[in-house]
This record gives sequence, C-alpha cells and structure tokens, in this order.
Amino acid sequence: MTNHYIDYGRARLKRVDVKMAEEQNFNFKLFDLYDVSGIEVKEAGLKRVINLEPKLILKSQGRNVKKFGQCNVNIVERLINRLHVAGHRNKKNKIALGVNTGKYAKNAKIVLSAFEMIAKKTGKNPVAVLVEAIEKAAPRDEITVIEYGGARYPQAVDISPIRRVNLVLRYITNAAGDKAFGKKKAIAEALAEEIMLTAEGNGESVPLRKKNESEKQADAAR
Repeated sequence: MTNHYIDYGRARLKRVDVKMAEEQNFNFKLFDLYDVSGIEVKEAGLKRVINLEPKLILKSQGRNVKKFGQCNVNIVERLINRLHVAGHRNKKNKIALGVNTGKYAKNAKIVLSAFEMIAKKTGKNPVAVLVEAIEKAAPRDEITVIEYGGARYPQAVDISPIRRVNLVLRYITNAAGDKAFGKKKAIAEALAEEIMLTAEGNGESVPLRKKNESEKQADAAR
C-alpha cells in the first residue's frame, strides 16, 4: 500500500473521530482539567495564530516545519516547548536551569503547576489568563538594520503575528528563568507570577517592558 493511501486512510479516520465526538457532544479539556471552549482571542491579528484546539494530551509528536506550521500547535504546548530553552539569549546559553533538561514531561509538569497557582490566585481559567497576557504583551513593531551607502541605519518594521506570539512566550519563559535561577523561588511559581503580572498589565512585567522598549525604538527609527 502506498503512502498516499495510508495518509488518506488516516485523514478519513480522523474525520470520522471528530464527527463522532461532535455527535456525542464530547467536551475535551486540556489535560482533562481546563476547558477552552469559551476562550476567545479578542485581537483580530492574533486569532489565526493562537491555537486553542482542545486536546487531552498536548504533544504534536514532531516539529511543524511547514509554512505556518506553528499555527497548528496549541498555545499551551508552545509554552511548554519554550521552557526547553528558558535560559537562552540570542543563540547563547546565558543560564542553565537544573530543572530543565529538555524533557517534555518535566516541562509539562512545570506549566501545570503554574496553571494551578494561577487558578488558585485569580479564580480564572489559567489558559484564558495566558491568552490575555499574550494579547497585552505582543509587540507590534521592532527595528532592523539596513545598509545604505556603506552605512547602517535602524529601520522600523512591522512584526508578523506568529513572531509576535513567539516573542511573548520567549519573554515570559526567560523572565521566569531569571527569577528562579539561583534563588529560592521555584520555576513554576516564577512562571505563574510572570503570566499574572502580564495579564494584569502590571509595570513590573518583563514582557510589557520589552514591548514598550521595542515600540519606542521603532517609533524613533521611523
């Protein structure tokens, strides 16, 4: 049997499973804990790149290297994947966190512990709080460097929606890693604190400070 027929059969089985789930009114929750059916992305520019598809287990079993493949990965799974490199800055490993060894299960436990803390402190769905934090801290423009006549000049550019989300997730995980590195605060506690501060619009939030800094630099380079 060729790969074409195998792929067709898998796609057909997937459609049948989805149809059966809809007929029986199954309501899947993330990790069987958090309902995402009522969560809505308010910002129009981010609706297509923040995936909130309900799944029991968030593991895509491989990289989505195709064009816009990241849009098919649940936003919580993208946060878990960012924790693998929580101490990296521009391809350089600034700090090495002992709690992060690249294991998916360990990083998933960290995120679940952070979500549990968010739910206790805010009384809200932690996935909704994460989405709100991403919407508030996603920068809209940044600067790049162009060369003209042998000189280099900063130039303001708009940021694509996928990169906007990736930047926020990077800022959140980096800030949590810095707060937990060499300190008594656990990485899960630091992650929960950073997400809540960002969702509240608190000035102590690192992603919000990074966003304001990026947009000010872009305004100055116009």
